[in-house]
Amino acid sequence: MKVNVYCDGASRNNPGDAGIGVVIKSGDNKKVLLEAADYIGQTTNNVAEYMALIRGLEEALILGAKEASFFCDSELLVKQMNGEYKVKNEGLRPLYLHARSLASKFKTFTIKHVYREHNEHADELSNRGIDEHFKKENPLFGS
Repeated sequence: MKVNVYCDGASRNNPGDAGIGVVIKSGDNKKVLLEAADYIGQTTNNVAEYMALIRGLEEALILGAKEASFFCDSELLVKQMNGEYKVKNEGLRPLYLHARSLASKFKTFTIKHVYREHNEHADELSNRGIDEHFKKENPLFGS
């Protein structure tokens, strides 16, 4: 099975409250197979981007995908994953290594940079993850 995976991480105030969004579609992009929106705590935007990628890799493997094309709006992440940039930030290094390990489990893995307007669904989910966390924390008629 081939899938297309759209990932995005968001951090408000960078570092700040962060969320991830993942959309997995069938290889022909006609059917959404999975959506994920989660709050991941306080962190930087770059960490959130990697966490979204890792979640997308894990979910695609769970779905049984053998071929995966990933689309992310973080140029840094894409260039690091493609070997164009070195991972200099020690905080990102373990996330990068984990992502590479997961990516190696696919028969075919590609990752491409897309502009935010071509990643709107994942972007909306990453922000929803943050928003829904705070809705749970703040009751409607709280003090």
